[in-house]
Amino acid sequence: MLAVKSKTDQVNMAMIVTSLFLFIISSSYAYASQSTITEAEGYACMGEDRSRRQTEQAALEAAKRNAIEFASTYMTSETHIKDFELEKDLVSAYANATVKIIKELEKSWYKDANAGDCFRIKIKVEVIPDEKAMDKVSKRNDVVDNPSAPLHVRLWTDKKEYERGDRMRIYIKGNKPFYASVIYMDAAGKMVQILPNPYRNDNYFQGGTIYEIPSGKDRFDLEISPPFGEENITVYASTSPLGEIDLHSQGGVYFVKTKASDIGARTRGIKLTGKSTGKSSYASEFYENNAEVKTRSAK
Repeated sequence: MLAVKSKTDQVNMAMIVTSLFLFIISSSYAYASQSTITEAEGYACMGEDRSRRQTEQAALEAAKRNAIEFASTYMTSETHIKDFELEKDLVSAYANATVKIIKELEKSWYKDANAGDCFRIKIKVEVIPDEKAMDKVSKRNDVVDNPSAPLHVRLWTDKKEYERGDRMRIYIKGNKPFYASVIYMDAAGKMVQILPNPYRNDNYFQGGTIYEIPSGKDRFDLEISPPFGEENITVYASTSPLGEIDLHSQGGVYFVKTKASDIGARTRGIKLTGKSTGKSSYASEFYENNAEVKTRSAK
């Protein structure tokens, strides 16, 4: 369990630059996921061989295909590293992407003068590229810290295992500017949002900078206490502002009221902003990373 203990004094350091050695020996990723969130429309008409239900399904599948196509175009246009192999890997990753519907925005039946009864649907989706292909991209030395590459956010702690009374330090670093929230789940399943928090409200971070938690305006320490076991830290990051979850302010942190199973979907309810690729649609890069730590009583 992580006991979040309030501080009486403010720490003046807002961020730190940690040595590369510390990062290499301490980072431990249990999960990482890069994706693109966008909106897409799909259309289909009944004709002679489709029922209304089949037409609605055909329109939905068309919207999904359009989302994948747009996300692929968006990512390749936003990635300014001129490398044939990288472009090939990105195209391959999105060619085999899957689509998760975040929200149905609009849907309606209408009459077409030539095709008859037709159906239109507009959806907000997360386009998830092929994991193996994206893993290959993320391991390239010219990608991890390059602001011209897809969004990549590292998450690590100062140690992998902690004993009672230890104080934990958490670090995040992105390759480009990003919005983020960091949530800690202790061994008992209780969750707190440690960044942003009541005293450090800003959730916009510069790329290329290592941020430490706690530090700066934070009014808490992360002290290890029972029950002990496997504990989890997750960073949700995007190039656009994240969707909101239900929080309750207590001391120097926010306690999470949203169910753990709903947090991922809620954070992905982002407000789409940024550059378009010549169309009316917009997209945002999303990145989720997870680190696991173990806590135990003193030997």
